Amino acid sequence: MSISPKQKVYQGILHELRKYIDEHALKPGDKLPSERELSEKLEAGRSSIREALRAMELLGLIETRHGEGTFLSQYRPFHSVEVLSSFIMQGANTRNDLLFAKKIIEKEAARIAYSHIDNADIENLKEIIHDTALSNDEKHVAFFQYLFYKTDNLLFAKVWQLMDEFSYTISSLSYDQSFYQQLVKLYENNNFKNIEDLFYGLPAAGK
Repeated sequence: MSISPKQKVYQGILHELRKYIDEHALKPGDKLPSERELSEKLEAGRSSIREALRAMELLGLIETRHGEGTFLSQYRPFHSVEVLSSFIMQGANTRNDLLFAKKIIEKEAARIAYSHIDNADIENLKEIIHDTALSNDEKHVAFFQYLFYKTDNLLFAKVWQLMDEFSYTISSLSYDQSFYQQLVKLYENNNFKNIEDLFYGLPAAGK
């Protein structure tokens, strides 16, 4: 399996892992190949494989059992969204409240990730922003998945993922494309204090 040079390795590996899971009809509880086997199958370095698996673990998609290996998790966010949305996503106020809460949690992720972002991360975020193979909504998801990964907080990532899936049913996910560039610029310039102002400058929910 070869990975397109237009995608950064991290994204390519996640895509190929998703294909592998689908093609082999793996179910929650099934075991994934080892890092070495995945490295050979996907023609990628083991460090990149490890990074992608770590991101999947933070989002609750897989779990690592010491001495046994890596397994698909029982956590199913899409199923949760399908069941819960019919109960709690009724009414304009609820929808606007969700979009507002989602913006707040994304702001906090951007602030928490700040102290963990290095030059390589900045380049990876720029690649996401300029990836022409992704739609605006897909860029938004990839961009914030990366930031939540950098927070190293599993619960935080899961809460955002559920909000993100709910949001798909009611509104566009993405912000104006200049927002992502400005946020990366703040990281580049070590300008932590203006991150909050950048988010507060976004349009209000429902507008």
